[in-house]
Amino acid sequence: MFRLWGKEFKDNKMLRDTVIYDDSDESRTHKIFNALDAICYEFDLSKPIWLDATVQEFKRHDKARFYQDNFVDSIDFDYLEIHVIEE
Repeated sequence: MFRLWGKEFKDNKMLRDTVIYDDSDESRTHKIFNALDAICYEFDLSKPIWLDATVQEFKRHDKARFYQDNFVDSIDFDYLEIHVIEE
């Protein structure tokens, strides 16, 4: 089972979080993108842009933070963090 944890932070405090489960037979990359889409839908956010630094961070730690630079729209929190917690 694949699980991705999405969290919003402001002033080093978690505002809200959710866990997305995926039992499909898709590739890991598709599961990550689908889970991120589900998190953005649940939090009513536009989809963030994967910058090179974000991709490198995710490859190293299975965790990534999306700051204002990653979003086209303005956000009312400091960053959105995603973290793979189970594969």
